[in-house]
Amino acid sequence: MAIKIRVFCNAGMSTSMLVTKMKNAAQKRGIEVDIIAYSFSSFDDKFSEADIILLGPQIGYEKAKALTKVEAAKIPLDVIPMVDYGMMNGEKVLDFALKLKK
Repeated sequence: MAIKIRVFCNAGMSTSMLVTKMKNAAQKRGIEVDIIAYSFSSFDDKFSEADIILLGPQIGYEKAKALTKVEAAKIPLDVIPMVDYGMMNGEKVLDFALKLKK
């Protein structure tokens, strides 16, 4: 069964590139993932479908608000490290996400 990772950001342009790189990294390792990027404005409608939630660093200030919404569902959530996001390092961001799940 695929691990559902949801990535939330402002608009989704750079994040969609990162999602592609994360999918490629997972495929190389034989890890089944379902990764989708959404605008943070759709967080309330979309967070419940996730196994892991990542926030883009540009909306890191939304973390506290987002955590209160996912607490009951016990969905791990964190902000993608700025360096990995800026470098579009799909491998490292995938590792970051998978560590949250453990």
